[in-house]
Amino acid sequence: MRVQRFPCAKVMDTMEGAMTTYGYARVSTDGQTLDAQLAALRAAGAERVFAEKASGMRGDRAQLARAMGTLGPGDVLLVTRLDRLARSTRDLLNVLATVTERGAAFRSLSDAWADTTTPHGRLMLTVLGGLAEFERELIRARTGEGRKRARERGVRFGRKPKLTRHQAAEALARREAGETLTEIARSYNVSHPTIGRLRREDLARP
Repeated sequence: MRVQRFPCAKVMDTMEGAMTTYGYARVSTDGQTLDAQLAALRAAGAERVFAEKASGMRGDRAQLARAMGTLGPGDVLLVTRLDRLARSTRDLLNVLATVTERGAAFRSLSDAWADTTTPHGRLMLTVLGGLAEFERELIRARTGEGRKRARERGVRFGRKPKLTRHQAAEALARREAGETLTEIARSYNVSHPTIGRLRREDLARP
């Protein structure tokens, strides 16, 4: 199981030099304002704030992308709450991985444990990454077991066959009798490659 880690030494070493704190603020509806977030971020030391009005479900968060691209070694990305930054645990871990790769740190004002400027915060986020990975492994295992049981019951996955078993057997008999694929396909309203792919052994499957 691969766990997302947030390197302690890398972050601490880069923070010894010049550091800039960047804020990120987001509201998801037109009826909301950014004022409270902007004030809180600036009060916490954000020298520049990237703000946008966009749903957390959208993947094209342009201002977040700009903020991530601006981060350099020793910088800090600051948000008021985690839900302003990410729409899921996986999304949060992906963002934090990018922040770490750039040699920067992350801090949430309302979530004291989400602070990669401290050893405790990095530890908590590493544990969170491990739990998210464990959850995905459980889902994969359950899905695999469910598909296996379904196959044992005769459930077939994939697209629905274009021909019924009876039609396929009939088409095979006509093909073996010398009738052209195009003529057979036309009578069933399918393409001639569909007729060409038919095999006797497929008819024996449950």
